[in-house]
Amino acid sequence: MCLLLFGVKASKSFPVILAANRDEFYQRPTAPMDFWPENPSILAGRDLSCGGTWFGINTRGRFAALTNYRDLSAIKSGAPSRGDIIVDFLGFKGSIPDFLEKLKTKSSYNGFNLLLGDVRTLYWFSNQNQSFTPVPPGIHGLSNHLMDTSWPKVLAGKTALAKAIDTNNLNPSALFKLLSDSSIPEDSQLPDTGIGLEWERILSPLFIKSPSYGTRSSIVMGITPRGQFKVTERTYFPDRITPHKDRHFSLFPGNR
Repeated sequence: MCLLLFGVKASKSFPVILAANRDEFYQRPTAPMDFWPENPSILAGRDLSCGGTWFGINTRGRFAALTNYRDLSAIKSGAPSRGDIIVDFLGFKGSIPDFLEKLKTKSSYNGFNLLLGDVRTLYWFSNQNQSFTPVPPGIHGLSNHLMDTSWPKVLAGKTALAKAIDTNNLNPSALFKLLSDSSIPEDSQLPDTGIGLEWERILSPLFIKSPSYGTRSSIVMGITPRGQFKVTERTYFPDRITPHKDRHFSLFPGNR
């Protein structure tokens, strides 16, 4: 994914709330969120090019989300797919810190950020600083840099999420609305990540549109105090004419 907005203990009814956009080239084949036939404990979309995923949940009540870290000068050719990290985590039986300690020893991946959590804890890890930390209560944002970096889309998204959160109910329509914001900031506000001004503009909105690349899907998720996951995935089509398609899931740990 390329934008993760999340609230920790910001809602009375949902200790964890996530609103996220996945951006990708339109030609890259993708399967929508569903339980994987060969591993029904995993609920996730799938990158059909490499087999991994960008966001997933398992039936034991854990979830994971990943963003790429944008640094063209540090790209490693032949690096393994970062989407495999989430699949590995969802099958891992140990603690979240134990998984992250093992992950720290692997240096072959290109840059990434990772959110790993359950109803009780949420961790952020980046291989750019090789450290992991529990996410403190509040509203947070993560794009293609470190957590809460003051990129315009992150700042705008965090502000919008704070306004959209209903302390009693999950309001998917409000969260999808904020994720659909395609306004482009002023050039003076844009980061310089080495991709050139034209692409900085293209990638700067919360919702990205371009002829070849853009927001392919959005996720809205809330976890109740009892551990119930309420998730909606919204899939968009490149022609921007075909109506979006929503898929709804409600999952209690151990119910499959």
